[in-house]
Amino acid sequence: MSAKGAPGEAAHSEESVAASAEALEKALARTYIADRRTALAAWLALQLSRPLLIEGPAGVGKTDLARALSETLGRPLVRLQCYEGLDEAKALYEWDYAKQMLYTQLLRDTAARDATAGASITEAVERLAGAEAAFFGKRFLIARPLLRALESEKPVVLLIDEVDRTDPEFEAFLLEILAENQITIPELGTIRAKHPPLVILTTNATRDMTDALRRRCLHTFLDYPPPSRELAILELRVPGIANELAESLVAYVHAVRKLELRKHPSISETIDWARAILALGASALDRDIVDATLGALLKHEEDREKVLGANVGH
Repeated sequence: MSAKGAPGEAAHSEESVAASAEALEKALARTYIADRRTALAAWLALQLSRPLLIEGPAGVGKTDLARALSETLGRPLVRLQCYEGLDEAKALYEWDYAKQMLYTQLLRDTAARDATAGASITEAVERLAGAEAAFFGKRFLIARPLLRALESEKPVVLLIDEVDRTDPEFEAFLLEILAENQITIPELGTIRAKHPPLVILTTNATRDMTDALRRRCLHTFLDYPPPSRELAILELRVPGIANELAESLVAYVHAVRKLELRKHPSISETIDWARAILALGASALDRDIVDATLGALLKHEEDREKVLGANVGH
């Protein structure tokens, strides 16, 4: 999980923080506690210029890893949030129809002036025909996240978040970008990346990704962290929390995750719970504090009742 920082700013150059997998892991540790496998996967994605597909349950830090890489490498973050029905008009580009309509009116006015000035119909038609291509030039193009990442004047981290929410047809659309760092727009031709982006795709595994997409990506899996790493995350994200309280919270959360619940608490919810407890001035867990603050950790009433009924931590 990532701590807050100024996006696009790095304490050291990209060359130094990406000199090795160990160097990247150490640099990330200022804002994100990554395990060695995850740091190595991110480093290889950089070295090989390959997209990285990160799978795992919701709330384990997949999106935060992309943010942390952006901050650590000093690259802008371009994010495409995926959802059902997402298409290239929202992901790549669309035409500015309002501006095109205005341009149409200008052409009409020009044609009218030509007619008034005595130009022949043939001359007016030829002049308008020569202007047709301008309707689909870059001046009328509205760049969406994918095109912005390709056209950026400096390397970016391109986050394609929750790609499993889209359909296989959208995955097929992504293949050209993932494999060749380019996209083809029928009216303009092929647009190649000025600087190949570091592409991070995340999935909560609500459906399986196609083999075609997997083939083009490196892969890693993020799961709920072991207690020692979650404790380190909590201490990074909640400065000043007492070690004994942090250990109690982490032990409680890990016990909760062993129960059959509608939604297991994420790392971000562990952090929210810790902040809620500190806001109440509590320094230790007890039944009253847990009962009063469990809504910060659990988001379904039936889960709350099950956890309290199981007498977790007592």
